[in-house]
Amino acid sequence: MASLIPFNRNQNYFNTGFNEFYNMLDDFFADSRPGRNLARDTFKVDVCDNEKEFNVICDMPGVKKDEINLAINEGHLNITVGRNEEKEEKKDNYLHRERRSSSMTRSIYLGDIDQAGIRAKLEEGVLSINVPKKAKVDTTKRIEIE
Repeated sequence: MASLIPFNRNQNYFNTGFNEFYNMLDDFFADSRPGRNLARDTFKVDVCDNEKEFNVICDMPGVKKDEINLAINEGHLNITVGRNEEKEEKKDNYLHRERRSSSMTRSIYLGDIDQAGIRAKLEEGVLSINVPKKAKVDTTKRIEIE
């Protein structure tokens, strides 16, 4: 029965002697490990489908307006962020220099949209994009029965 309780290992209901083993596994698979992590390498996107438009909200803390590229292609909204960072530190007799380049892209299919009315705004690390939908034309034709 004790093996069916895998959650909340910090609660010491049953001391099986494997606590240090579980801690080692938790540390190994934690987000703080070095290397790439998809959750940290992309930006979060929320898409809201309203009656007349799509509202796309992206979390982009620390990103400047000139580092963002927005494009529409056949109903796909492409959001690309490209960053180049360079850091130089001088102390006493040594020079420390680091360079990092990163690029992130998200593509969202929105369908039939009005490209002329798209508005985008970056404010306090949040990019808001309003994409109006094309007005649907009623193509229904009534057929008379003879």
